[in-house]
Amino acid sequence: MSATAGFAFAATKYMIYCVGKANGANDAAGGTRLVRGFRPSPSGANGPDKDKWPATVPAAAQLLREGLDLPPGITILVGENGSGKSTVVEMMAEAYELNPQGGSIIASRQPRVRESEPGAGQRLVVVREPGRHAWAYFLRADTMHSLYTYLEQNPSSSRRPERLHELSHGEGFLQILRTRVNQPGFYLMDEPDAPLSFVASLGLVALLHDLAREHSQVVVATHSPIVAAVPGAHILELGDWGMRPARWADLDLVASWRGFLEDPQLYLRYLLEDEPEDERGA
Repeated sequence: MSATAGFAFAATKYMIYCVGKANGANDAAGGTRLVRGFRPSPSGANGPDKDKWPATVPAAAQLLREGLDLPPGITILVGENGSGKSTVVEMMAEAYELNPQGGSIIASRQPRVRESEPGAGQRLVVVREPGRHAWAYFLRADTMHSLYTYLEQNPSSSRRPERLHELSHGEGFLQILRTRVNQPGFYLMDEPDAPLSFVASLGLVALLHDLAREHSQVVVATHSPIVAAVPGAHILELGDWGMRPARWADLDLVASWRGFLEDPQLYLRYLLEDEPEDERGA
């Protein structure tokens, strides 16, 4: 890493790092859990309608049918577009009574839910660690502007007025990380790497690792091999099979990025080659 990149990384981590180091803290796979997992609700004993979304998505259907145990620390969801990463995280948010559009428990009281949300979270039960209740927040990259509007229109008396819409996409996201993801709690993140640069993504990895050391639990859906590489994280790969444990080095995501960076033309020549002459005049 160059000196300039190293300085930028340190500055980015400082911007989003507000969690102090605790004495005797665990690593990213530490032993503290706020949420043991999600279970199918007894009231939904008949199970999901297999012919209706989101149960047509294998990963979502597996969650509704079997539930999911969450280990301490960081859980990473990876998979291709359409594999169900975002749907699974939104269902967890609904079950936890967070607004599936993003925000905290307080934001869940506001009518910002669209008809396109899964609506299946009510078929899940959150299994919490007895006696443990904590701050919770859902960070969703594709609805950040809606969240900015809500936060600006419903300011907190404990915060200075925020002008989130005047920030760039990445700056606004970092501001939310700095001010809302800054204490031990249960966090859901849907593609938090989307607005972040390479260096800022490294800062996000550092933040996730520090949150786990402070006994937070985080579930992250991502397309980023950088975010998926957070030390000690439990990785689930989503696809036609549903959800299955995976190692970072074995992920298709990692292999694809590694192959592209080693030889971009190996991929691009099939996409950018000229059309045959006999088809140009058709």
